[in-house]
Amino acid sequence: MTRRNLIRTAASLGAAALASPRLPLALAMQPAGGRLKQAVSLWTYQKWFDLDALCKEGVRIGIKGIDLVTTDQYATVKKYGLVPSMTTGTAPNSIPIGLNRLENHDGVLESLKRDITLAAAAGAPNVIVFSGNRKGMPDGEGMRNCLVGLNKIKAYAEEKKVVVNLELLNSKVNHKDYMADHSAWGVELMKQVSSTHVKLLYDIYHMQIMEGDLIRNIKEAYPFTGHYHTGGNPGRNEIDATQEVNWHAVAKSIADLGYQGFIAHEFIPVQTPPIKGLERAFEICTV
Repeated sequence: MTRRNLIRTAASLGAAALASPRLPLALAMQPAGGRLKQAVSLWTYQKWFDLDALCKEGVRIGIKGIDLVTTDQYATVKKYGLVPSMTTGTAPNSIPIGLNRLENHDGVLESLKRDITLAAAAGAPNVIVFSGNRKGMPDGEGMRNCLVGLNKIKAYAEEKKVVVNLELLNSKVNHKDYMADHSAWGVELMKQVSSTHVKLLYDIYHMQIMEGDLIRNIKEAYPFTGHYHTGGNPGRNEIDATQEVNWHAVAKSIADLGYQGFIAHEFIPVQTPPIKGLERAFEICTV
């Protein structure tokens, strides 16, 4: 870039920041999102914004995707030049009803195949699936059953070039009895599935609650991870100085691994106005 072009670019970015006073000048001077593609989960902002309004705010901030949307919301997201970065599960594919029970497979896999088909047609990269709750089942048995189910769907996901993401959740605070509650369990399952299109949804908030040691665990799970979620702990609120995780360092460690997917903010705002939390999260994770 020539000196003249650099000055011109800086001036235009500065003008954009002045036009959007809620966007910090330091943030406006950086490439949108830095090395990470950032998204926001729709459900966390639905109390204040409908989908159109959230998309508009996302574009203003520099967000690249809207997470956990239904297939019938794809068109709205894409209208704003954003990506439907993660498709939410379609019943019966849900947190308590997952692949760890063989009797769930027909229903969950049918809904999952439908979501993959629609995601592929729309250019949406990811769909979600869950282990399900234990209900007394040993973790080893649940893993074997999940393996059976994921092996049934992986060829279709590979064909359609859509990634099936099994989410890691905490069973201590939010999702009592959920089976896939540690990254080691998820990594071992992914090793056995051995597919480029079956990965983990590494929810950093949930794994901070269950095991901590985030940067080390993220690095170990990275070859088997397709997507990330954020959320401050304690409380699942903004990822700012009120929380116990150094989110900038975590984001940098993910970017340093060469990650090309999305990191989606999934925190429940408590600040006023609530969009300030997303602006700050975007700034923190711009690395």
